[in-house]
Amino acid sequence: MRTVTSNEMAELDRHAICDLKIPSLTLMENAGRAVAEEAAKMSSGPEILVVCGKGNNGGDGFVAARHLWDLGFKVTIILIGLRDEVKADPQTNLQRLNLPVIEAPDYESFIRNLKVLKGADLIIDAIFGIGLDRELGSPYKAIVTLINELNVPILAVDVPSGLDATTGKIKGSAIKAAKTVTFAAAKTGFYKADGPGCVGQVVVVDIGIPV
Repeated sequence: MRTVTSNEMAELDRHAICDLKIPSLTLMENAGRAVAEEAAKMSSGPEILVVCGKGNNGGDGFVAARHLWDLGFKVTIILIGLRDEVKADPQTNLQRLNLPVIEAPDYESFIRNLKVLKGADLIIDAIFGIGLDRELGSPYKAIVTLINELNVPILAVDVPSGLDATTGKIKGSAIKAAKTVTFAAAKTGFYKADGPGCVGQVVVVDIGIPV
């Protein structure tokens, strides 16, 4: 199986979008749909919680939520941040959602949804992807730790949040996923250091990026 580093994956993305003229929104749509398909197979019940960051990983989560709703699941979306802070393609997909979005810009507002968190049959981690280049700070570190403690199966989008996709090192705290749906190619960090303890089953999906 081919693996790529964060930088190599970023170059593959750039080549697809800039050189091959594949619209970035098309890639995000393909990614989110693939996540939804895996989530539908994985969830033991109808309640799916999607926890989204403000960047492209969150955008994938918004797409997945839309498709899961169309499939008949009861979907709850928590955004770690405010709607106005979401930009570019993720904002486009946020606007396409015909679903309420819970804004949780801090840990206190996130923890108010503990009943929803505990009642989920599956949690989709769409907080951070390969672009994470720093230690998790507030409120992300506390939120990731809480999600891990819920004893609810977790499906990670592309990379478990908090895991360095290249080195496999945990950046303060990291999601411990039962399954990771990753795009185009597996990441080198999945098989190094802390990676094997975070990724669970790895499913590589083709979203239209030539590898």
